[in-house]
Amino acid sequence: MDKRTVIYYSDELNDEFSTAQITPKKIDGSYRYCYDSLFKRFTHFFWYRMVATPIAFIYTKIVFHHKVIGKDILRKYKNTGYFMYGNHTHDIGDAFIPNMLNIPKDNYVIVHPNNVSMPYLGKITPSLGALPLPDDMAAYKNFIRAVERRIKEGHTIVIYPEAHIWPYYTKIRPFTDASFAYPIKLGTPVFCFTNTYQKRKNSKKPNMVTYIDGPFYPRDNLSAKEQKKELRDKVYETMCLRAENSNAVCIQYIKRDEKNG
Repeated sequence: MDKRTVIYYSDELNDEFSTAQITPKKIDGSYRYCYDSLFKRFTHFFWYRMVATPIAFIYTKIVFHHKVIGKDILRKYKNTGYFMYGNHTHDIGDAFIPNMLNIPKDNYVIVHPNNVSMPYLGKITPSLGALPLPDDMAAYKNFIRAVERRIKEGHTIVIYPEAHIWPYYTKIRPFTDASFAYPIKLGTPVFCFTNTYQKRKNSKKPNMVTYIDGPFYPRDNLSAKEQKKELRDKVYETMCLRAENSNAVCIQYIKRDEKNG
C-alpha cells in the first residue's frame, strides 16, 4: 500500500503521482500492435489466461477484498465488443481490475508507452492486452486498426480517461472527451466502472468496491463533436455519483495555491 498520506497537486489534468520512473520508448510506425502467428496466440493465452487472470483474482481479493456491483448488465453484451472507461487510482490494481469485470472476455487496455517500455515486463504487457498510444501518424493508423479489430472480434477496449495515476483518490478528476471518438466512430456501447474505497472493519486498509454502469450512447441527431461531449458528460457524471460511495481516505490530496507553493 502507498505509504504517502498527503499529496499536493497543481493540475488535475496533468499531474502524475505514480512512483514508477520509466523512460518510454517511441511508438512509431514500426511498432506492431497485432500478431496472427500461432506462437503469439499461445503467448497471449498463456500470459493472459494462465498467469494474469489468476494473479488478478488473488491480488484483488487479498489486497482489496474486491467486490463488483453491476456485472450483470454486461451479460447481454458477451458477444459484442464495447468500450469501458474507469478511474485511474492504482498502478498495479488498475492493470488487474478489468480482468475481474467481464470474464471471459479479453480486455485490451489503451496505455501510456511506459507500460511497454519496462525492463522484462514491458515485453509481456503486449501479450496481456496493452495498446500503447502512438507517437506519430504511421503508428496512429496501426493503433486505430488494432482498436477496430479487437472490437470486431468482440473484445473490450479499456480506457482510463484521467490518463494519470492518483493513488487511492476518491473523487473523479476532469477528463477530456478525446477518447470518446473511438466508440462513436465504431458505433459501439460504452460502459464505465468506478473504483471506490470503502472502510473495512478492524483494518486501516480499505475495501475496493467497483460499480459498473451503462450502456451509454450519444444521440444520433448531434454532430460528432457534440456526441463526444455528450458521451463524455454521461460517463463523467455517472462516475462522480458512484465516487460518492467512497468513505475511506488513504491519501489526502491538497491543491497548491500561491500561498503554500
